[in-house]
Amino acid sequence: MPDIQTFEMPWGGKTLTIQTGKYANQANGSCLVRYGDTVVLATAVMSESAREGLDFFPLTVEFEEKLYAAGRIKGSRFMKKEGRPSDEAILVARYIDRAIRPLFDHRQRNEVQVVVSCLAFDGENDPDIPGLIAASCALHMSDIPWEGPIADVRIGRVGGEWVINPSYAAREKSLLDLSFAGTKDTVIMVEAGASEAPEQTVLDAFWFGQNHLAEPIKLIEQVRAAVGKTKRDLFTPKSEEAAAFEKRREEIETMARPFIGAITRELFFGAPRATKVERAEQKREVKRRTEAFLAGQGLNADEIKLGTAIVGDVVEETISREILSHDRRVDGRGIDDIRPLLAEVAVLPRVHGSGHFKRGETQVLSVATLGAPGDEQTLEGMETVGTKRYFHHYNFPPFSVGEVKPMRGPGRREIGHGALAEKALAPMMPDKETFPYTVRVVSEVLGSNGSSSMGSTCGSTLALMDAGVPIKAPVAGVAMGIATDDRGAWKIFTDLQDLEDGAGGMDFKIAGTKQGITAIQMDTKTHGLTREMIERTFAQAHEARLKILEVMHAAIPAARPDLSPYAPRIITMRIKPELIGNVIGPGGKTINEIIATTGVQAIDIEDDGLVLITSTNAEGAKKAEEWVHNLTREVVSGEIFKGKVTRLMEFGAFVEILPKQEGLVHISELAPWRVNAVRDIVKIGDEVIVKVKEIDDMGRINLSMKQAPGNVYPEQTAANTSQGPTGMDRGPRPHGPRHQGPRRP
Repeated sequence: MPDIQTFEMPWGGKTLTIQTGKYANQANGSCLVRYGDTVVLATAVMSESAREGLDFFPLTVEFEEKLYAAGRIKGSRFMKKEGRPSDEAILVARYIDRAIRPLFDHRQRNEVQVVVSCLAFDGENDPDIPGLIAASCALHMSDIPWEGPIADVRIGRVGGEWVINPSYAAREKSLLDLSFAGTKDTVIMVEAGASEAPEQTVLDAFWFGQNHLAEPIKLIEQVRAAVGKTKRDLFTPKSEEAAAFEKRREEIETMARPFIGAITRELFFGAPRATKVERAEQKREVKRRTEAFLAGQGLNADEIKLGTAIVGDVVEETISREILSHDRRVDGRGIDDIRPLLAEVAVLPRVHGSGHFKRGETQVLSVATLGAPGDEQTLEGMETVGTKRYFHHYNFPPFSVGEVKPMRGPGRREIGHGALAEKALAPMMPDKETFPYTVRVVSEVLGSNGSSSMGSTCGSTLALMDAGVPIKAPVAGVAMGIATDDRGAWKIFTDLQDLEDGAGGMDFKIAGTKQGITAIQMDTKTHGLTREMIERTFAQAHEARLKILEVMHAAIPAARPDLSPYAPRIITMRIKPELIGNVIGPGGKTINEIIATTGVQAIDIEDDGLVLITSTNAEGAKKAEEWVHNLTREVVSGEIFKGKVTRLMEFGAFVEILPKQEGLVHISELAPWRVNAVRDIVKIGDEVIVKVKEIDDMGRINLSMKQAPGNVYPEQTAANTSQGPTGMDRGPRPHGPRHQGPRRP
């Protein structure tokens, strides 16, 4: 039997438990982590040998949602098994990946796969926090080389108090939702959403949360001390031949490195060029000159290949060194300068709203579409079930970076960037009562050279305002970078671009309004950022965001007061919830009849009685509104209606005055004289004018024709009328062909 061991500690008002030795013991490392009643299993596996021909570290991270974890069966009639990962699962996988990746040696070519599966979900504790802790523990206890451990934490502010790992319900009330990974001294990865939180408030959340990272890290260290394996050495040569090869490679790199650095400074900084295409050509020129240099030193083809393999790394190192030493950037900018900005709206006809945002070579076209409330997106994941009325999609075609690749739909990166822009704008969207539309924004990246996700945030703001969506405030975003060296020097710079995002760098995206932050996402290629680095980044990003907002304000200072003529209009009204059935009808018959007859797009009814009629035709919408109103309105004594006779009884006629509402005209109220037989005055299908005489205690409606003005008795004469109540002659029906009553006795 396996040696099962359990380690636990109190954390954030709940118990964090790590169990080893019970499940998935053939993996290099595995553990079960429980927080509250949310349980995740993490496994880490590494291939025995390196993959030949790779020029990158092959790490894959998967997060598996299991619907059984939440006690749920998939709603689809035909597919009950979990299929491709949901967007939510992809975002959690990216969350874990971005945290653990910087702590691997990227010279490694052995494949590593980390799989985190949520086995039980309590509806309160998000699996992303225990999921990353589980991944960190599985890697740290395994024989896979990795420079952890790390932990992560979620911070909220509820009722003026900081909260560790708040529940879903508490997060709804929180000013911000900040989660980040790191150690007690550094921050490695950040994901956050907020409702215009001031910079200082977010910084306070960081420092509060970092004080609580040491506890789970200590628990992971206890696990490794008890069950940890010896780390494999992947880089020490295993034979004399391998040692000789490694020594020769180092000699060649030592020979090539100064030359590559000098050529980089000459080509990239001698005459700064702005375009990404030209810099790519400069990089190829560096490689060509390096090949010629090494050939001149008497190296053979294989040795030259070893020397040129470090061109990319040395170019990035040199660019970082120039920023650190001289505040020089490849396009001639200062460290706090933003590339040229362009903001435009209404660039496309017919669409409901469009915005074009350009920052240097990063170019995004965003298009907003307004739909009926029924167009909301249905969510059916492990964590989330319900609907979403605002969503943002992000497309990154290969031509945006001058490449040729298959176009097979959005990948993980596209889903992550789209979600970030959506998160940045979600707090600024109007509520449903104010603006009941479903809103979709699509950002098409037409050119990319640094932070197209923040370009999408700006483009989405422009498109929404052009569409007339009354957002609470415009949102802009910017990506910040860092240059570092092995001696601890660092410098923050604004508006990150391609070659500046290399080893020792970061991609720190901050989006928000003039008033505060709405979203953050940070990845780094270092072992973490210090407090001073983060505070400097916040200050510099705030200045840049205000500059971008000024340019956007010049393009469109406020949301348009009117919607596009091509956008649907929504009429809202309220009815009593108990009358909803009157509008829907049996099997939806009534509501479908209204839609078909009036030509409206949709009629959506909320459980609280809110009715939303969507139509591009104003006349049709008005007819539908009147129809619904008549189906649900209350009749008042004294009102006059034109109705249709639906039933005849000996004592009177029933008249439908409103849809599904009938009243009785007693025989004595049919005409201003005595009536012997109801059929002498009316027949089924006749349209008559009636007055509501009274509504009795049982809610029955009593009507009168003789008290209603406008009923015409064509053959009525003074003689008829003069006979009074005892006269046997009867006037004809108000409408329809004449007919005779019974013969006089």
